[in-house]
Amino acid sequence: MSALFEPYTLRELTVPNRVWMPPMCQYSAAPEGPEVGAPNDWHLQHYGARAAGGAGLIIVEATAVSAEGRISPYDLGIWNDTQVEAFRRITRFLVSQGTVPAIQLAHAGRKASTDRPWTGGAPVGPEAHGWQALAPSPLAFDEKHAVPTELTVDGIREVVGQFADAARRALEAGFEIAEVHGAHGYLIGEFLSPHSNRRTDAYGGSFENRVRFALEVVDAVREVWPDDKPLFFRISATDWLEENGWTADDTVRLAAELTAHGVDLVDVSTGGNAAGVRIPVGPGYQVPFAARIKNETSMAVAAVGLITEVEQAEKILANGEADAVLLGRELLRNPSWARHAARELGDSVHVPDQYHRSV
Repeated sequence: MSALFEPYTLRELTVPNRVWMPPMCQYSAAPEGPEVGAPNDWHLQHYGARAAGGAGLIIVEATAVSAEGRISPYDLGIWNDTQVEAFRRITRFLVSQGTVPAIQLAHAGRKASTDRPWTGGAPVGPEAHGWQALAPSPLAFDEKHAVPTELTVDGIREVVGQFADAARRALEAGFEIAEVHGAHGYLIGEFLSPHSNRRTDAYGGSFENRVRFALEVVDAVREVWPDDKPLFFRISATDWLEENGWTADDTVRLAAELTAHGVDLVDVSTGGNAAGVRIPVGPGYQVPFAARIKNETSMAVAAVGLITEVEQAEKILANGEADAVLLGRELLRNPSWARHAARELGDSVHVPDQYHRSV
């Protein structure tokens, strides 16, 4: 059996293969009305196509734990029962195809209230369904963003509770894995990095203080998430800053802490917290960060970042650099990438009965 198509077990859940789909925002939910934040037909076909294509695990895009936690007014949310019911339709279909449904629970922090990328992605105000963003410190992401409101300690506790409530709803919606979004310069990542966290209380300053919010969120989610189901954490392994930023060393240190707090796997990305940073993008450019966590801690890792070729993905796993690979843009281009990879490697993957003529 190839490494890509070897099943993978975390806690009491087995994922049928190591070809996974990472969260990628679709910016396609209703921005207002009774269906605000709820998945719709677009989301069903989008995730359904990748499940029918053989992906072993699909992590549904960043799903906000509150209305103000959305990146844009068009993001998914899971703060009410209408949203839960809409998600059930998706999880049922994914399970019917043998795919494990996962969800990324998120709060956008100071990068909230922006337009959709294909219409410019600029911050929007109340006239376009926008709102005031929240953050650990009153520091704007860039010159286009407004200065966010600094969270009080009571506000921090409220957000922690929102993550726990969202996890409960995710369970009701049929998800088997929850992922806490701590990457890409959104709220949890903002707390982690000294670049965006200038607090002087118990949530700022030292490494121990800056990771406090992340660990409180993890603890709150783990408390309501069943013991037999895995919990993931997405991390930006570096801010790509030469100084005063979050670093790979910090990430390795946090990964060990996350293990002690009940996280089962870290989904390793980079960047997103500092504007205008030059990132050396290339095939597999983030894999070394995942490999370092895997080699220096007991934490399981998934690698992401311009993984496109079958041989490349197989080699990452065979070399022990990661436990699974997450294919983003490649799965947007080719929903059946897993099926094609299985054919190339002489392996097998789930194929819907309706598609057997394609085997």
